[in-house]
Amino acid sequence: MKPKFSSLFSVFFFAMTIVYGQNKNSPKFDVKKQLEYCAVQASKTLKVIPEDGTSPRTVPNGSKEWKFVGYKDWTSGFWPGELWYLYEASGDKKWEKEADKFTRFLTPLSVSKAADHDLGFQVFNSFGNGYRLTKNAAYKDIILKTADTLATLFNPKVGTIQSWPHNKYGGHNTIIDNMMNLELLFWASKNGGSKKLYDIAVKHAEKTMNNHFRSDYSSYHVVIYDYETGKKIKGITAQGYSDESMWARGQAWAIYGFTMVYRETKDQKFLDFAHKLARVYLDRLTTEDLIPYWDFNAPDIPNAPRDASAAAIVSSALIELSSYTKDKNLKNEYLSKSKKMIISLSDNYQSREVNSAFLLHATGHKPAGSEIDCSINYADYYYLEALLRLQKLK
Repeated sequence: MKPKFSSLFSVFFFAMTIVYGQNKNSPKFDVKKQLEYCAVQASKTLKVIPEDGTSPRTVPNGSKEWKFVGYKDWTSGFWPGELWYLYEASGDKKWEKEADKFTRFLTPLSVSKAADHDLGFQVFNSFGNGYRLTKNAAYKDIILKTADTLATLFNPKVGTIQSWPHNKYGGHNTIIDNMMNLELLFWASKNGGSKKLYDIAVKHAEKTMNNHFRSDYSSYHVVIYDYETGKKIKGITAQGYSDESMWARGQAWAIYGFTMVYRETKDQKFLDFAHKLARVYLDRLTTEDLIPYWDFNAPDIPNAPRDASAAAIVSSALIELSSYTKDKNLKNEYLSKSKKMIISLSDNYQSREVNSAFLLHATGHKPAGSEIDCSINYADYYYLEALLRLQKLK
């Protein structure tokens, strides 16, 4: 049966209200203007990057100067990913040229021994976006090789990819961030790589779903498993406030990651789980502007640092999750809150004249005293992605 015109019209109208405001008195949120802002900021950053194969990672609080990192740093894929998104937004060959340049710096990762799980962040955000936009066969080859490299960290006795082989937790450790890197495996399995890569990604997601979450669906940062039996030993944190607290970015990775796994598998259990993860995040979000504190259980709330990176990740994830949501009220909630997050980031968290990043007030590793209330490239990357996804609702 063909859908009724009125039903199609209502969906179309809702998308328009999300992008343009709900009535003639509502201010229009200009996505194009925000994308142009990002392009201006990125152009400033390009002028200060050393010609040594490094890329910008963070601008410390109180500074205007970027700290640069080499290709082995876990964040090295976000800057070239931003450049690819700017190329996608504008079609300007300037961005393609710069994106290609910084992407190719990461080539050695595809032929080096896997040091940790971050290969997805590093290679799929760079080469992956590049291949999606250009179909450059050389990029595809790098992606496929890197997927095979990442798969070497999979422990079949446990059922997950080990996140930090160098870490001294006394067992097989898996962090929630790793959910994001499964996308590399899914893509490779469907584009010329081994079918085993798909199976590894699914097993990792299933094991994580069954072991990485508390009864309220809040996420542990790290879970330690026995190497031989695969039995869960304990859940802990590295970057959250405490082992039992809900670290904001960790929950963000979970929401985004399981939404992506549903997209790749179409397995309903992953979609149902993504809804539960989003529910606890949204229900516990008490800030009026919907930008979370770095940890939902931080003892110094409301004076605790915010984390713009978590908001950027969740805002992007909710747009995608809404597209798989049949419940009209829930779909409306995801889209309206996602838009409010993006508007809050745009109105009150942009770097503007402070530095040449896109956003301020991200928090990296609070317990270590590292990257607190600063600008960080992954906050910028997911903010830009969220803007593009919002634009595509049109």
